[in-house]
Amino acid sequence: MPGFRTEANRSPAPAPVARGRFAGRGFIDRVTVQPRTNAPQFAATVRLPSSAGTPAVRIQLIWMGQRRVAGIVAGGELAFEGMASQVDGIPTIYNPRYEIIGRPEEH
Repeated sequence: MPGFRTEANRSPAPAPVARGRFAGRGFIDRVTVQPRTNAPQFAATVRLPSSAGTPAVRIQLIWMGQRRVAGIVAGGELAFEGMASQVDGIPTIYNPRYEIIGRPEEH
């Protein structure tokens, strides 16, 4: 997708802004599914790459109306973009545009 970082032009991601458009790439640390008694919502916490000596930056991606998003699993790599905002002090993007980054096949 246009606008995503590729291996050739990837640099350490800046910290997400408090509010505004943000594009990033990282590994999924955790996924969360709401119980059936709550409104459908699927969340993934993504750890963004950091430069040496700085703590990892995490951003939460939330898909409203979904109990599951195919291909979004802990440990997977993901490129994403959307409007970021702070929710309870955590950078969050609702209904992000995303691309699952495949692992190279081993021969």
